[in-house]
Amino acid sequence: MWLLFAIGSSVFAALTSILAKIGIEGVDSNLATAIRTFVVLLMAWGMVFLTHAQTGLGNIENKSWLFLILSGLATGASWLCYYKALQIGQVSKVVPIDKMSTVLTILLAFVFLHESFSAKSLLGMALLTAGTLVMVM
Repeated sequence: MWLLFAIGSSVFAALTSILAKIGIEGVDSNLATAIRTFVVLLMAWGMVFLTHAQTGLGNIENKSWLFLILSGLATGASWLCYYKALQIGQVSKVVPIDKMSTVLTILLAFVFLHESFSAKSLLGMALLTAGTLVMVM
């Protein structure tokens, strides 16, 4: 089931880039990010109430609150940078660099979460990096 959600994520992320590039024309990138964030906020809380997940709010530990808040700040910073890059750059160049987050995430998971590398993951990271460089040059 995770694969279907991952594919859905990929498809919607691709649509996000195209729709954002069209929608951001003539709009301040920070304002565009705020509008997008408001829509995401409504959708996320709608799903929480639709699935009755709000009952778990009281069970969240302080450590989880801290890291979820830090993750939200990182997401916000990422979106602000992404929208500014989309506004002034070509989608075909911005998106591959944005997706280098895959390689960075694997490296950070190794450093902070002590996840291991395999020869396959190292090769994949090298190919993603090389492919990104080819696309943006």
